[in-house]
Amino acid sequence: MSDHPLRESVDIITAFDRFDDHWSPMTIASMNDYHVKLVKVLGEFVWHRHDDTDELFLVVKGELAIEMEDRDAAILGVNELYVVPKGVLHRPVAESEAWVLLIEPSTVVNTGDGEASDLTTEAVWLDQ
Repeated sequence: MSDHPLRESVDIITAFDRFDDHWSPMTIASMNDYHVKLVKVLGEFVWHRHDDTDELFLVVKGELAIEMEDRDAAILGVNELYVVPKGVLHRPVAESEAWVLLIEPSTVVNTGDGEASDLTTEAVWLDQ
């Protein structure tokens, strides 16, 4: 479902407690053509890029490194955010589990604009 009505406020921590899978984004809200997603991460994701959109990462729990081609990695702790500019090759990495909020267009593919991998998944709605 691409357009899901938000019927009530969302407690982000409670929402994170409702799923366990890593690298499987869960959509919790939509606004215009964007989705707000929660994802638990652990280990290394695939190198990828989004040619037509920026990608916002906000760490809710843990620490996340965003490695990027031709620039230093962004190291994010709790309550820190970083926007990866469109077209930048990047790879999120978490040595221990981190909880991350993403804001990105509803049509974005989590593994970018290149070839699909075993980590490619569609974000699904987390029932409120």
